[in-house]
Amino acid sequence: MQTERIVGRYSGREKGPLFICLAGVHGNEPAGVLAIERFFRDLATFPDIPFRGTVLGLKGNLAALKAGTRFIGRDLNRMITPDIVGRISEIPKDSLREEYLQLRELLDQVHEELERSRPQELILLDIHTTSADGGIFSIPAENIESQKLALHFHVPIVRGMSRELEGTSLSYFAPEFAGFPCRAVAFEAGQNDDPKSELRSVAVIINGLKAAGCISDADFPNEWEHLLLEYASRLPAISELICVHPVNPGDGFAMKPGYRNFQPVRKGEHLADDKKGPILAPVEGMILMPLYQSQGSNGFFLVREFTA
Repeated sequence: MQTERIVGRYSGREKGPLFICLAGVHGNEPAGVLAIERFFRDLATFPDIPFRGTVLGLKGNLAALKAGTRFIGRDLNRMITPDIVGRISEIPKDSLREEYLQLRELLDQVHEELERSRPQELILLDIHTTSADGGIFSIPAENIESQKLALHFHVPIVRGMSRELEGTSLSYFAPEFAGFPCRAVAFEAGQNDDPKSELRSVAVIINGLKAAGCISDADFPNEWEHLLLEYASRLPAISELICVHPVNPGDGFAMKPGYRNFQPVRKGEHLADDKKGPILAPVEGMILMPLYQSQGSNGFFLVREFTA
């Protein structure tokens, strides 16, 4: 067992899901780790709480968290593919370096816990923050069960993101992982350095556990729910991805200052620059996750409000 990677673990008396809270997949996003620590401190004040299943808190990229950088050699949340996982599983662990070692150890920990608890299902909540300020939102995996779970978080939902991005935790874990049915949702809790990002993450952990049937409203109050509702009231309930602007090393990408999540943009608006010149919005929409940090492979995303 990798004690440094485990933030906390709690098992109830009743059989139920394995609910994994994952944070720090990017090392410059510590709010999720702080949120998981806070949640387990709060949970310890309810020693007799009726709890179904197991909740496990894990840190993602230990080396990057220590360095305070998004990643060391490669973005961990863009390399979780069957091909890479298959290759690193055949290499001795002491021969692996950087994110390849982090990925191997993380997946080993999940497999170890699945063998230990033999849950009815696996649920993954992957907590992140953004370099830009503005809105909060969830990104469910593409299976309908994950999308239904995201509705219970009480935050805006962005559809199509996990389908567009290769190598994320969502696309690898759901809808099935190691023979267990899996629901997976990522939560973007706010700006990296915003203290409320931690509290909003705690609120989503609690909402997720309630939706999974691990705890009930009566047994575990959610004192930070209002922080989610305050943000959600000003944002579209469901959005869908229109396009993403990729960034490669050496592009010289520089976002124009001042953009916030869900800020409307016009077609042709000057959003950023790189070595080739101005980068204009290809369509009208709302901007998400404009890149205001040196590391990252996506300059910005454009979404539009979803209407059935």
